[in-house]
Amino acid sequence: MTKRFLAAALAAAALAAAPAAAQTIAITGGTVHPVSGPAIPNGTVIIRDGRIAAVGGAGTAIPAGARRIDATGMWVTPGLIESNTQLGLREIEGLSETNDAEIRNVLERIETQDQVQAAFIVTEGLNPRSMVIPVTRIMGITTAVTRPAGSLISGQGAIIDMAGSRVEEMTVVSPVAMYASMSQNARSAVGGPRSAIAMRLREVLEDARAYARNRQNFERGATREFSVSRLDLEALQPVLAGRQPLVLEAHRASDIQLALRLADEYGIRLIISGGTEAWMVAGDLARARVPVVTRVLNNLPQNFESLGATYENAARLRRAGVQVAITSGETWKAYTLRQEAGNAVAYGLPWEEALRAVTLYPAQIFGVADRYGTLEPGKVANVVVWSGDPLELLTDVEHVIIRGREVPLVSRETMLRDRYMNLDENVRTYPRP
Repeated sequence: MTKRFLAAALAAAALAAAPAAAQTIAITGGTVHPVSGPAIPNGTVIIRDGRIAAVGGAGTAIPAGARRIDATGMWVTPGLIESNTQLGLREIEGLSETNDAEIRNVLERIETQDQVQAAFIVTEGLNPRSMVIPVTRIMGITTAVTRPAGSLISGQGAIIDMAGSRVEEMTVVSPVAMYASMSQNARSAVGGPRSAIAMRLREVLEDARAYARNRQNFERGATREFSVSRLDLEALQPVLAGRQPLVLEAHRASDIQLALRLADEYGIRLIISGGTEAWMVAGDLARARVPVVTRVLNNLPQNFESLGATYENAARLRRAGVQVAITSGETWKAYTLRQEAGNAVAYGLPWEEALRAVTLYPAQIFGVADRYGTLEPGKVANVVVWSGDPLELLTDVEHVIIRGREVPLVSRETMLRDRYMNLDENVRTYPRP
């Protein structure tokens, strides 16, 4: 093992083990994009005790003893937020034992066709030491909404920061939303056509309403039999009360309209996930004030529910007044988030809106905009320094700061790269054929 490789390994281990110590950092000289306002040339960002203390121009006072990061010629932005992933829950795609995002295998073993797992909370299976997390955060993604999957109602997701050795350290909000699906993959959950998906969702919501009115009778066994467990019925109460949003995967325009009717009928705070044909019903979404979490690099229909796929989906939605969060929709390749945002710009979304779609808008949609999404005094110091425009593919990440601590730009991949780029002299090498 080379000295450089050892140093990188020790840095990664230190990041995982160290507590969030107080630190004062001054980022100076860069073009600061606070998102909350216009860009600040030759700007300064002051970070103290894990929070942003000040954002301003070159004349901003720098505290004595602050560690300085010279960002001259660089760009400074809030850390990016990935809105739809399974980071920390899935490790290796081909190995089911590394999948903690769904419990489909359990359901199959007990021969259940109807998949309602509202009580499932992803943080109970979150792995802070997942090798996928460093790969993602060194690309400028500092926060993620990690979610369950695989069922008609899959359970409850969480917002996490991309640093920490314990689940409690990483967690921003848990649970943050309930996840369900009206897409093609939900048909197997109910064993019937699309109309059966809506019928089953209504049945579950009606049961949850009835349970709330009759808890005492339920405990005495004096109610009718409900179609889901007590834990699931309890978990759905915040959704029915409007305290927790329902993130509903839907792609076909008619499915999105049906989701809007269900949300209106039950008073649900709805977020559409996927939304491949959402641009076709953008007016309906705007009137209902329902946001959409969507990909951009999706132009060819994969099935009959995405015949209207277009690269211009995000731009058309935003022009109609729909709040849009851009996602990669990936776990192992979540680092492609900024590529998605950059392509949204190429297909009509203004640059400022694309940056908001991976910073401020996800924070607003999931209820953490008081702490995340912009560079403003008092907010959590998740900050990234870039070599240039973060939405350009060839831009490099120069510094990543999460909760006021700079994160080493180290992952298993960079460690392996460095190891084999710097072989010891005593390692025998062979000429290439």
